[in-house]
Amino acid sequence: MPNYLDDAQREEIKRLRASFTGRTEWPTWLLLIGVFTGWPTLLAASPHLGVWPTTLLMVPLLVLWMSVQHEVLHGHPTRSLRLNKLLGYAPFAVWYPYTLYRDTHMQHHCDEDLTVPGRDPESRYLSQLDWKQTGTLMRVLRWLDKTPPGRLVFGVPLALSSLINGETRRLLRGERQAWAMWSTHGGVLVLMFLFIEHYSAISAVHYVIFCSVPALAVSMVRSYYEHRPGEHSQERTVINEASWPWAWLFLNLNLHLVHHDLPGLSWYHMPVVYRARREQWLTRSGGFLVAGYAELFRRHSFNPIDSPQHPHV
Repeated sequence: MPNYLDDAQREEIKRLRASFTGRTEWPTWLLLIGVFTGWPTLLAASPHLGVWPTTLLMVPLLVLWMSVQHEVLHGHPTRSLRLNKLLGYAPFAVWYPYTLYRDTHMQHHCDEDLTVPGRDPESRYLSQLDWKQTGTLMRVLRWLDKTPPGRLVFGVPLALSSLINGETRRLLRGERQAWAMWSTHGGVLVLMFLFIEHYSAISAVHYVIFCSVPALAVSMVRSYYEHRPGEHSQERTVINEASWPWAWLFLNLNLHLVHHDLPGLSWYHMPVVYRARREQWLTRSGGFLVAGYAELFRRHSFNPIDSPQHPHV
């Protein structure tokens, strides 16, 4: 646990982890069961529900699944890396192989490198050199990406283009791990698409365009202003006091500083730990507080929240 926690905080966290809920992790198991039963059930019911009602229900289910995958890669509901990989591997959201997400996200948790281009794999900032080499169209897209509506519309294309460029380079270099990962991911995707085509009223193409892409876009609203290039590492991560249903869909990752400081803390314990020491967390964050996602849309729909250029690199 971090050194700045006092004895009372340490004991509270130990108590939570030793509780029945903490030991059994039944809330996370329940989510896994819910997604693994809800996904095929929704597709099987799609001929009766209709294409667009199925689509509208599938999008939040996929957003929730991406949040569950994040919980799994952080060591929940088991401490077995192999079992957790099996639990989180299903490519319901299509784009990111589980192992790629796991490895890059764990690298992102090096807080000293947060937001630094080239060192934080989840940074949305460009270095001064990269910005100078960026064309006009891409600069416009990067500025639009700094507004919530722009993130919804352009966040996915920007993220997927970065993914394709980076992974193509790895494949062309002949990296065995990349070839094995993408071959496995692709094979499982083919099986998933065959299931969709055979057992549902929607096509695989419809699933990708109207279910997966919107779900990824919604998940990017969560990451829209999770980090800023602050001077001190703990002041780079937000506390977003989002309300239901966003906090539930994102499994409380809106309390992002709590997660970064205590990455092994379960999603259902984060609000308890935060509420018990709210003022301390806000002080630690340097006042990096957002009063929900509606505030971001209200204030920054036409006003970029900051520059795409990293101010220090």
